Amino acid sequence: MKESYSIPGCRVERVVRSGSTQTVLVVRTERRGAPCPSCKQHSDAQHSTYVRRPADVPSAGRAVQLELHVRRFSCRNARCERRTFAERLPRLLAPSARRTRRLARAQCAVGMTAGAEGGARLLKPLAMPTSPDTLLRLMHRAPLPAQIPPQAVGVDDWASRKGRTYGSILVDLKKHRVVDLLPDRSASTLAAWLRRHSGVEVIARDRSSEYARAVAEGAPHAQQVADRWHLLLNGRQMVERWLTGAHARLRALPEVPSADTAPVRRHASFPRTHSEARAREESRARRLAVYQAVRRRHMAGEPLLRISNTLRLARGTVRKYALATSFPERAARVPGPSILDPYLEYLVQRHTAGCENALALWREIRARGFKGTSRQVHRWLQTRRTTVAHSTPRIRRGNDSSPNLSPPGGALPSPKQLAWMCVQPKDALTPTEVTTLARIEQDTEAARVVTLVHRFGEIVRERSVTRGAKPINTCSTFEQWLGEARTCGVRAVETFAQGLEQDGDAVRAALTTPWSNAQSEGQITKLKLLKRQMYGRASFDLLRRRVLLAA
Repeated sequence: MKESYSIPGCRVERVVRSGSTQTVLVVRTERRGAPCPSCKQHSDAQHSTYVRRPADVPSAGRAVQLELHVRRFSCRNARCERRTFAERLPRLLAPSARRTRRLARAQCAVGMTAGAEGGARLLKPLAMPTSPDTLLRLMHRAPLPAQIPPQAVGVDDWASRKGRTYGSILVDLKKHRVVDLLPDRSASTLAAWLRRHSGVEVIARDRSSEYARAVAEGAPHAQQVADRWHLLLNGRQMVERWLTGAHARLRALPEVPSADTAPVRRHASFPRTHSEARAREESRARRLAVYQAVRRRHMAGEPLLRISNTLRLARGTVRKYALATSFPERAARVPGPSILDPYLEYLVQRHTAGCENALALWREIRARGFKGTSRQVHRWLQTRRTTVAHSTPRIRRGNDSSPNLSPPGGALPSPKQLAWMCVQPKDALTPTEVTTLARIEQDTEAARVVTLVHRFGEIVRERSVTRGAKPINTCSTFEQWLGEARTCGVRAVETFAQGLEQDGDAVRAALTTPWSNAQSEGQITKLKLLKRQMYGRASFDLLRRRVLLAA
């Protein structure tokens, strides 16, 4: 072990086993003298010797402790304030340290990777035991990497406490690494950072007005680039807001015959019990009261933020209710696949032939391979009966115990699902989604919205990049789309187009340059992992250090 275990500036005299898990190395220095730390004059006049016992990196799975014999010398400079001094070993350990520098680096690396609590648990079987508090001290003292001024930066916000506290992350888009973390997402903080880093030439961001103002103040010469994913996201959010107000009108549209040969499936859920129906009506009454309160305050001119604080509602809910001209009913849930689906065609044929005996139908499909119970057939037949079943109690005869809760034109996906269909490429839609869009496009206003949104998605995806020898220019197409959207007659689309026009330079740069803010989203995912490793209780300084050192 003497030959294989190297200690900078020292020699190993002997190896002593201490217990079953520890090894003690008796070590002495090799130099003849040492310089005085005050006057720097060299001295070899030995005064005395004392022993230090720092911990070192393990060897062969055993913890190592050094028994370091340190010499004390007399300073021969008469004008020096020191009479004696101890020799120092800067490559091995710091003054008064209880562990060597290389052990401290190894423990700090584990703490940076696994966190203080997890790192302390991991270091124990690795024969480098220490406490979580010691790991935290080592992590706080770790030097930050040297930063090279970035030229292209991506900026985005991250949640320290979602819904309450947010910070900003800055990513070097050329080197694919985090440059810095900021404690908030205010324009003043980001502008001050940009003034300190005057070499930034390109800044990719989302469509936040706060970040746009910060870039204009801190780096007016830099080119702003709107993130293309956020452009599509904003387009989907715009369509969702419009669909929320128009959903009641669109649900009344008749279904469009589908050209696909999809298997027969249920389009509505089974009827609910009386208690479930009553709970549903009570829930609807509460939501209707909230909707009316929001509409009343909004029509009176009260700001949406004040309405949100007064009624204790989420801002998204307030905005949805304020923009909805009619009460936004909840979309009917389309049931998923069922074991009854392969037998629906046969059940429909038998019901058309006049059979309304649920047990008889169940026996027939059971002979065909059905593995379910008769209860499913009873529930399917309940809303299709033309006469009252013999087993129905007399007290319930003549009452509609299973009201049809599905919309007149059939179930329609929710506004969020419809908005997702609107921003998808047409060749990525399933036949069912194509039929759903064709159904809502029977409405003139909906047809204009869907057409404009599809075209906007194509413009963003087919941006102006050179493919082969022929460049594809989308700027002129975007300008044409912008002119049509501003005068389409749909308020939500016109407002969205006005916002794009105000942020026109950044949007056009997104369509003509390769820069994107996607790297920031990936780095935020790593940041969330580090934050959750520390149970969300880490200080901002510690979290910033871990993110920068992990980069």
